Amino acid sequence: MLSSQRERAILQLLQETGSARIDALAAKLGVTDETIRRNLQRLQAQGMVTRVHGGVHLKDWGPEPSFAQRMVQNPGPKRRIAEAVARLLPDGASLFLDVGSTTAYVAQALRARRELLVVTNSLAVAQALTGVNGNQVFMAGGELRSHDGGAFGAEALAFVQQFRVTYAVLSVAAIAAPAGFLLQDLREAEFSRALIDRAEESIVAADASKFGRSAPIAIAPPDRFAQLVTDLAPDAALTAFLAGHGTRITLA
Repeated sequence: MLSSQRERAILQLLQETGSARIDALAAKLGVTDETIRRNLQRLQAQGMVTRVHGGVHLKDWGPEPSFAQRMVQNPGPKRRIAEAVARLLPDGASLFLDVGSTTAYVAQALRARRELLVVTNSLAVAQALTGVNGNQVFMAGGELRSHDGGAFGAEALAFVQQFRVTYAVLSVAAIAAPAGFLLQDLREAEFSRALIDRAEESIVAADASKFGRSAPIAIAPPDRFAQLVTDLAPDAALTAFLAGHGTRITLA
């Protein structure tokens, strides 16, 4: 196992409980304690974990609200953002939509568009756009998660890699400088990276409550995101950070 693969495996294990002993991680991954310490040193330098005596904590770990809870958080801003995203996308566009609550609002707004080609791992997105205005909707396979109706894992990744689209519309858990665009869940981040790699332009749809927050998983380098659609302007420092990486800000 390469060091980077082992670090991803460590983060995956920490997602389950938030913390672990070094010797337990070493036993699970079949390496020495010293190897785990070196991996943790790199993860700590990236701001993802906090080391303690004999163990490690996932930074900013905590259970994310359920999908239903997130759908009723900031509904007004999310609707405005969704409508702004829909205005950016023409009839006949090809796009990815992920499993976030804001992208579920985007799917509802996109019912005004025609003949879209939509690839998604979100049951809510597929239900909103299937059979509407001549759309083609492709749903990634695999087991659906009970808390958000999202499909993840090797099957879902292999499925989306068959497509090349114009836009990837993505949700995030946090946006901060200098970390960039962040998620709480490692599988969601891996899926988002696959979408970014297969799209010409990546658009983040996120309301202002995400600004300055923390989450443990960086999705991709900030310059991979062409545009942020949001309801309020970020503060000067975050605005400058995004501009420095070529990310346009569109206010809904």
